[in-house]
Amino acid sequence: MAIEDNPISRVRYGEELGRRREAAGLTQEELSQRVVMSRTHIAHIEAGRRRPDVEDARRLDQVLGTDGFFERFLPTLDGKKVAEHFKGALEFEGQATEIRVYAPKLAPGILQTPAYALEVLSSGASPKSPEERDELLTTRLERGRILDNFQSPKVWALLDEAVLRRPIGGPAVMCEQLRHIAILGESHRIRVHVLPFSVGYHALLEGFVSLMWFEDLPPVAYTEGLKSGRIWELSSVVRECQVAYDHALGDALSHRQSLALIRAVAEDFEHEAERAQRP
Repeated sequence: MAIEDNPISRVRYGEELGRRREAAGLTQEELSQRVVMSRTHIAHIEAGRRRPDVEDARRLDQVLGTDGFFERFLPTLDGKKVAEHFKGALEFEGQATEIRVYAPKLAPGILQTPAYALEVLSSGASPKSPEERDELLTTRLERGRILDNFQSPKVWALLDEAVLRRPIGGPAVMCEQLRHIAILGESHRIRVHVLPFSVGYHALLEGFVSLMWFEDLPPVAYTEGLKSGRIWELSSVVRECQVAYDHALGDALSHRQSLALIRAVAEDFEHEAERAQRP
């Protein structure tokens, strides 16, 4: 039986973990070694700042002998429909004060327009019912609402040129999507940098990465591949991801140059859409 994920439920969940750990005579460090999690992660769960995933909860139950308690009462994401591997990242995204994302193929989720997002969610090898697709779309568009607050989080979007050129949904959809990103960049709500094809190989070419900073927590990195994603909390790994991002950023076009390119490509898509409508 899951419970709704909110600050109160996470605090109570963490308090219960602390009680069960102490009853077992274990320190946070000792528990972390037995369940193969970092001590910092254990501390954040006990403080109600983070939500364990299902596998974390199962290992806690196994080590502490709690007969499935931590899995049964694992806080859920308040009905939000997302891929299983993205659930932890979604929670972090909502708490972050700064987000730096690199997108190799698709516009980042928080920047997607409804038409673009619908095309992405309607595609793929696994068919989705209209209801499931609509739930996913609602969650994705809600993610973009974090940009309604002009102050936080600060967002940097590092886009491979492939994001601009791949015609997701056709020229009209792409024109709208690119102009949406340009408007956000021109209003100084986000910073945008494009990595042009001419750069060739760069430090982040292998896949998607999102770096997140917080008010009172250490930074994390989230990396994603096909049907998979992982949150990295180990400081040395997070730092490696940050350095790779900085190196790739050094190869990118400036914010102003990137906006000009995005506008130019959007205009090309607009002309293509107009030609397609002619008899």
